[in-house]
Amino acid sequence: MTSVKAALLSFVMLSAIVVCGLGIYSADAANNHQAVDGYGVTAALR
Repeated sequence: MTSVKAALLSFVMLSAIVVCGLGIYSADAANNHQAVDGYGVTAALR
């Protein structure tokens, strides 16, 4: 695998992770669920 293909694959994989994360967050927000980040940051803001 060339370095260009590896960089493109990495970019696509990271983009998919970000898009899925935003989808899960917005689905939780639309159903009046509190988003939980697992680190207590959102709980500390409330």
